[in-house]
Amino acid sequence: MSTPPADPHADHADPTDRAGHGPDAPDDPLLRERTHLGESRAALRAMREDVENLDIRDVTANWVNAAVLQRQMDERIKALADLSHTPLFFGRLDYLHAPGADKAEGAEGERFYIGRRHVHDAEGDPMVIDWRAPVSQPFYRASKKDPMDVGLRRRFGYTGGDLTAYEDEHLSDPSETAATSKLLQREIERPRVGPMRDIVATIQPEQDEIVRSGLSGSVCVQGGPGTGKTAVGLHRVAYLLYAHRERLARTGTLVIGPNKSFLHYIEQVLPALGELEVKQATVDDLVAHVEVRGADTSTAAVIKGDARMAEVLRRAVRAHVTPPGEPVVVVRGSRRWRVPAYELEEIVRELLNRDIRYGAAREALPQRIAHAVLVQMERAGEAPDDRVQDAVARDSAVKAAVKAIWPPVDPARLVLRLLTDADFLAVHAEGVLDEDERKEILWAKPARSVKTAKWSPADTVLIDEATDLVQRTHSLGHVVLDEAQDLSPMQYRAVGRRCTTGSATVLGDLAQGTTPWATRSWGEALAHLGKEEAVVEELTAGFRVPTDVITYASRLLPHIAPGLTPVASVRENPGFFELRATVTDPEVVEACRELLGQEGSVGLIAADARVPVLAEALAAAGLTYLGPGEETTPDTRLTLVPASLAKGLEYDYVVLDEPRAVVDGEPDERTGLRRLYVALTRAVSGLIVTHAAPLPPQLG
Repeated sequence: MSTPPADPHADHADPTDRAGHGPDAPDDPLLRERTHLGESRAALRAMREDVENLDIRDVTANWVNAAVLQRQMDERIKALADLSHTPLFFGRLDYLHAPGADKAEGAEGERFYIGRRHVHDAEGDPMVIDWRAPVSQPFYRASKKDPMDVGLRRRFGYTGGDLTAYEDEHLSDPSETAATSKLLQREIERPRVGPMRDIVATIQPEQDEIVRSGLSGSVCVQGGPGTGKTAVGLHRVAYLLYAHRERLARTGTLVIGPNKSFLHYIEQVLPALGELEVKQATVDDLVAHVEVRGADTSTAAVIKGDARMAEVLRRAVRAHVTPPGEPVVVVRGSRRWRVPAYELEEIVRELLNRDIRYGAAREALPQRIAHAVLVQMERAGEAPDDRVQDAVARDSAVKAAVKAIWPPVDPARLVLRLLTDADFLAVHAEGVLDEDERKEILWAKPARSVKTAKWSPADTVLIDEATDLVQRTHSLGHVVLDEAQDLSPMQYRAVGRRCTTGSATVLGDLAQGTTPWATRSWGEALAHLGKEEAVVEELTAGFRVPTDVITYASRLLPHIAPGLTPVASVRENPGFFELRATVTDPEVVEACRELLGQEGSVGLIAADARVPVLAEALAAAGLTYLGPGEETTPDTRLTLVPASLAKGLEYDYVVLDEPRAVVDGEPDERTGLRRLYVALTRAVSGLIVTHAAPLPPQLG
């Protein structure tokens, strides 16, 4: 892109400016900006060296403190890394007045460079401002209508790590009309080679409102393909860590994705923003209490994933409590203290009515019994203290009573009994599951033990629910849940347990739900998550998928998600879209070879059953390829993607093989059409649909 001519308002050299624009600065505006970039990189390098040169030998009391401090220093050094191909700053704001100053006083404004992290010089003056700082917000939200006291907004263009262009907007100049940013458009349409990258330079106002929403509230983002919902969720984590770092350092943050391939694809976004401590996991990782070696029918999985199973489990856990039939007699010295059965029953009833965790109540029971004994001692004239109460709670008679009344519960054994003992299940599912549903989830072959059982993914979620009924699950400060539309109600409950005292960012698209238990409404999903108060936001501007592609894919919306607003692509480049009929496997391979002649990544997406056939065809043609989530290289830019793993991924160019086979590969047509919608919307620049079988009629 050519560099715009110098603008006297934008490039006025102020001798007091600390950004390398003093009286000795070069006259060429682009050269001045490059000079500031070089000075900023040098300042960042000095910041890193300062940390590397710290001597902690005399500031730590012991080796444990030294190890902790050294780890913190190592993390700081990593966070201060200068990524050569990542722009250190991408924008500039020239304020009309000093932030916070009285505008009537005429205080001259300051100039701030906006980047991925804060950089200061040797005197501590800022050279680059973190994009999350309040002073940076107008870079994303200022407009002609509301300039937010910004006179000039400048965007920078880069080639690799070199600053090669800039573009100015004079927000306070009424004579200048608002125009679409060419640099912004070019950044949005840049080829997608390698893992997902951050969008910190291109965040839009409606996205920024979500990113900067407070930690105390939960947010649900409904967004169609290419609306940037995943990036918004990740950038919200980065913002919250900036605004509430100490609190989240104590409570923790977690990003939950649909599969390992997806997590691998997004794993570099937060480190690029300087955040290295955010953990990532799938829902299966969270509930991995036992080894998964089995699978359910779709019907059984739907029943096991139904929120009604929580009540069945609650009943089964509480059923272990046995009303006391005999008194407890505690012998201390020459005295015998008797707690009658009716008094024990009152204690048990009170604990049950409190509805606290089974394990917490079991731990409280011996203390309650001991307290009853101490009351009798005091009435007899003795003066027992806390040590006496603890000793009574540990008495063998009390321990025996607790074991009989409130025995320990193993969550996995409990779930195993429910799934293998028809009578046990019938008792606790009465009025909750009907007979047919109970038969559906019962195992045909009972397992001998927890270790040898062929657990399914849905079973592990039941074990997680039972585990929480026994002992409270640890809550994190903030959880991001991506591709949430594919979770069952019981899976939502499992995630919700991880943020009961924290907040959540829920990301998804109802039109892309491809499981038999896919989410029908966000209100219902948020209720299962325990975040009914969450604000639901909808993103409808598409930044990734070209107009022709999203228009074609949107033909499916009336059949898969009636009522959803179709995505409107804002890309200037319409991309290309082509249907190729009666195509053979070698012709599919040739379509891939054709697209490899373009710049960027290429994804060959096919029904799972077709993947082995196409793999052989690619090998026969001498085309090397990767699996989903593997990082592309200049020599290997083709990825062979089973349709079941395409969700969340993106490629510059896509060849979609046999749409009919994608639909037929699912248990029902609606789920198949949703899977097809996902596959159709993975392309950033162009899509070729190849087919020998007739297309689904819903595509027109």
